[in-house]
Amino acid sequence: MNNMKKKLVLFASVAIALASCQTTPKEDYSWIKKGLDVASAQLHLTAEEIDGTGQLPRSIRTGYDMDFLCRQLERDPSTFQDSLRPQPTPEQMGKRRLCVVYDWTSGFFPGSLWYAYELTGNDTLKADAIQYTNLLNPVRYYKGTHDLGFMINCSYGNAERLAPNDTIKAVMKETADNLCGRFNDSIGAIRSWDFGSWNFPVIIDNMMNLDLLFTVSKWTGDNKYKDIAIKHAVTTMNNHFRPDYTCWHVVSYNNDGTVERKQTHQGKNDDSSWSRGQAWAVYGYTSCYRETNDTTFLNFAVNIADMIMERVKTDDAIPYWDYDAPVTEETPRDASAAAVTAAGFIELSTMVPDGKKYLDYAEKILKSLSSDAYLAKAGENQGFILLHSVGSLPNGSEIDTPLNYADYYYLEALKRFMDLKGINYQNI
Repeated sequence: MNNMKKKLVLFASVAIALASCQTTPKEDYSWIKKGLDVASAQLHLTAEEIDGTGQLPRSIRTGYDMDFLCRQLERDPSTFQDSLRPQPTPEQMGKRRLCVVYDWTSGFFPGSLWYAYELTGNDTLKADAIQYTNLLNPVRYYKGTHDLGFMINCSYGNAERLAPNDTIKAVMKETADNLCGRFNDSIGAIRSWDFGSWNFPVIIDNMMNLDLLFTVSKWTGDNKYKDIAIKHAVTTMNNHFRPDYTCWHVVSYNNDGTVERKQTHQGKNDDSSWSRGQAWAVYGYTSCYRETNDTTFLNFAVNIADMIMERVKTDDAIPYWDYDAPVTEETPRDASAAAVTAAGFIELSTMVPDGKKYLDYAEKILKSLSSDAYLAKAGENQGFILLHSVGSLPNGSEIDTPLNYADYYYLEALKRFMDLKGINYQNI
């Protein structure tokens, strides 16, 4: 009997000892480190190579083939050939495309530098971020675009978080004032473009510029900025969306606020669902809920998110350039749409009880973007981080090429994911 008790005690002791040695396997986040290492190398390489130009990197120049465009658009060339951008010259093909500070994408490169510095602690990237943010100072006087949020919030907005000084808030307030100057109270929206035959065009992208207004409203205590942002979001919600929560790209208004027409400028056709437009939408309404606590915006963001998860059928969760594009081996993916979606989904996941499904979906996107299929090799890809984005296929512009805003939202999504999971770059 005593021997039996001894055996039982010994067995129990061994079992306890074995159990104490077993710990939950550490999650493998090597894909995050890989992405950040590539990003840091690429961004600094680019910062050095374009130093002194006074410009910023936008994309790599690519051309287009008319037969390919016709197959993707499923349209006669007469319906879009007048809007095609000029083909790059042979000398330009495959080279880095730079842009001036007044280009709508100018804020993304300095913003990417800020995120890479924040996530890695690399002070060289901080110096680069300061240098290229300062280039955008003249934008504070610019009134010719609705994209002031992209340009200034992504650059100066991140600078204010990470290296505040007296100049930054002044620049952001002046820029917000200029954005408010494009608001029409009768229509209830901020005008997007000053070109084309539209009376008062508003594009879904404009939802992304509202964060600048929300930010400046909080700093100044002036509700003017926030009120304009909310009115724009409500007008867009009422007119830009179909019953299935997909959205049109462009809605133009008559002066009395009625709708003049609804169409696309960058999607397959007027009634298609342009991929990046859907991403702008879910991101934008998630932000609106963050800033207002109005559940109308939250419920709307959830419906858009659910639609995206239903409509995107690719194995890697990186959408084709348009949800309604014909799916063939040649159909381009849009990594920029995926990156924006991931950033929006991660924030949305923190706001709803069933948020895990959005976080899991965003993680799938980020793992895909961090794979060899989409992540550049250091020293290649003209210094850009991601491959395979699409700017505007119907215009023959930036098709299957890197884009600076794909890089920016990829890094933003990584930051949001790391913050949520408590991941530190130094510990990966």
